[in-house]
Amino acid sequence: MADLNLSVIYDSIFGGLSGSDDGGTGFFDTILINGITYGDIVGAGIILIGTLIVAKVFSGIVNRMFTGKIEKNNIIFVQKLVRWVIYFIGFLVMSPLLHIDFSGLMVAGGIVAVAVGFASQNTLSNFVAGLLIMFERPVSISDNIKINGTQGYVEDIGLMSTTLRTYEGIYVRVPNETMFTSDITNYVAHVARRFQYLVSIRYSDDAAKAIEVIRGVIDKHPYALKSPSPDVYVDELGAHGVNLVVRIWSPSGYWWDARKDLLWKIFKALRAADIDIPFEQLVIWEGKDTINAADQGPEDEFAYPETATPPKMNRDDAAKQVDRG
Repeated sequence: MADLNLSVIYDSIFGGLSGSDDGGTGFFDTILINGITYGDIVGAGIILIGTLIVAKVFSGIVNRMFTGKIEKNNIIFVQKLVRWVIYFIGFLVMSPLLHIDFSGLMVAGGIVAVAVGFASQNTLSNFVAGLLIMFERPVSISDNIKINGTQGYVEDIGLMSTTLRTYEGIYVRVPNETMFTSDITNYVAHVARRFQYLVSIRYSDDAAKAIEVIRGVIDKHPYALKSPSPDVYVDELGAHGVNLVVRIWSPSGYWWDARKDLLWKIFKALRAADIDIPFEQLVIWEGKDTINAADQGPEDEFAYPETATPPKMNRDDAAKQVDRG
């Protein structure tokens, strides 16, 4: 990287300080140590101040961008990371003014960078995926989601992993790379969620009356939405009764409360209206048809109906039957 000599610019602005018109013996060209001039010191100071200002501005942007989306500790970590990256860039820009030569470290740094890159590729991929999740926001804290067969509530979204709390109270750590590349089912991303029941009634009951009773129960429930509207209809004529499908929309946050509460209320309302659930019925038919021996002809000596028990034969009778066949 070429040395940045700001003495010409400084002399043009502050030329009066040098007391000379040759531009090469001015105040900013005065060498302090190891070829570093006053101009280099002033330039490095300006770059340092600019770096601090840029780091502070970007730190504030990060805070506004992620507030309310991730935990406060993660926001502080991202702010520190951004500041140190900016500090490092500012140091690289400042280094030519301080006559710092990095050429001797290039080879060693390249080898170390390759080794660290191979060793930390999974860590880096999780980190990048964490940043992308924070920007894309497919999930948020307290969302009810399902990923790779694991279902639960999002407890924390970190830079390296996401923590889920299952319904059994078990905490599961999912790497952010897996979160970003897998299919995620978010049960509360939409404001409303639907559930349904299959309700059977007897053939002797009035299906229209049953539908009216069920709609009345749904209309009175506080967590059953009017829009989208519920739907109740005859779906199937089953083996033991008439099957009704009941579909209800509820706010996503109260979906489970509505689902577990409405079914029992629907059952009690149907029972109060003398509409009951059919019991399984099985009709057994026992065959009684037989053929009397007097009605059999000579050719039907060994004939018998399929529903009757075949006559018993000894070995001699069986041999005669074969000979006659």
